[in-house]
Amino acid sequence: MMGWAIAILFGTAVVLLIISFIKTTQSNSQLEQQIEHVSISVLNEVHDLEKQLRNLQLDAEITAQQSGAAPAESEERFMLREMLDLHKRGYSIQSIASKKQLTPNEVERMLAPYMTRKTERSLVAQ
Repeated sequence: MMGWAIAILFGTAVVLLIISFIKTTQSNSQLEQQIEHVSISVLNEVHDLEKQLRNLQLDAEITAQQSGAAPAESEERFMLREMLDLHKRGYSIQSIASKKQLTPNEVERMLAPYMTRKTERSLVAQ
């Protein structure tokens, strides 16, 4: 009789251990999913903030160059912002011209003030 009681208690302990292991695994996977969702949303927010910061930096450079000549949301400013962004990322004048459907001379004319400032900065740094 005592042997049966010990066997039943041992069996119950094993079953409870297995149930505990299953529950822990399920809660860990739910926690991992929650962490993944939070990290994805944080990465999206960081990407949006980086984009806004890049636009602000480009706007500041355009404003400094033009001294407030164009309104903040004009089409010319928007195109200039995109062209300046492409130029700073290393696109050639020809590729920028083809993307914006302009002639290379027009792109060079619009970007000339920003290209000379960049050259002047690099000369000062040397």
